[in-house]
Amino acid sequence: MSLAETLRAAREAQELSTNALAGRSGVSRAMIAKIERGDAQPTAVLLGKLAAALGMTLSSLIARAEANTQRVRRFADQPVWTDPETGYRRRAVSPGSGGPLELVEVDLPAGAVVSYGAESYTFLHHQIWVLSGHLRFREGDVDHELDPGDCLQLGPPAPCSYINPTTENCRYLVVISKRLGG
Repeated sequence: MSLAETLRAAREAQELSTNALAGRSGVSRAMIAKIERGDAQPTAVLLGKLAAALGMTLSSLIARAEANTQRVRRFADQPVWTDPETGYRRRAVSPGSGGPLELVEVDLPAGAVVSYGAESYTFLHHQIWVLSGHLRFREGDVDHELDPGDCLQLGPPAPCSYINPTTENCRYLVVISKRLGG
């Protein structure tokens, strides 16, 4: 329910109606209402679209829901969210919310694909560092094949997909900061 309340509060703080958020995000008004009531468990893709339409990252939306203002976030206290559709699991590593930098650890199951539209990357500087396994990161029409230790800095906003084409889980760290002027 805290995620539902946080989404509604973020929408209302920007004085957006459900219709306006639906128009910005491409998520139906009915689905937004279900999420805000806590009647639907949103996928990573849906939350990514809603967060981008609200001018925030998925990580900051989740961190707000956790209401963490501490400067140290112990491993046991790092919120973990699992996408009900793909099993994609993200751990918010960074303390607090709304800071200039976010660290997110992700476990991408074997065979999973998670895609985001270009709007999710409009105001972000984004890097991906692979910790274990293999990640195929599709950025627009370009595939980047990444192995442990490889680090990719994303280019201009484009539709992107995190793809695990293997039979092993892939673990990577996402480093996010707001673009200058964003």
